[in-house]
Amino acid sequence: MSANTDSINLYKDTTGRWRWQRKASNGAIVGASTEGYVNKKDCRDNAIRNMVEVSIHE
Repeated sequence: MSANTDSINLYKDTTGRWRWQRKASNGAIVGASTEGYVNKKDCRDNAIRNMVEVSIHE
């Protein structure tokens, strides 16, 4: 059985600000930054903050 691993892509948008996208192992975008960042580190820190695994209880 292979593990499903999401990945994060950091990139500069058309205004030169840093953004991130989270992609599922099937290539679907499942998360993205809602704002652009001047500093790459700030963008990376925000992406990491949003990668926290959570449990959903119904």
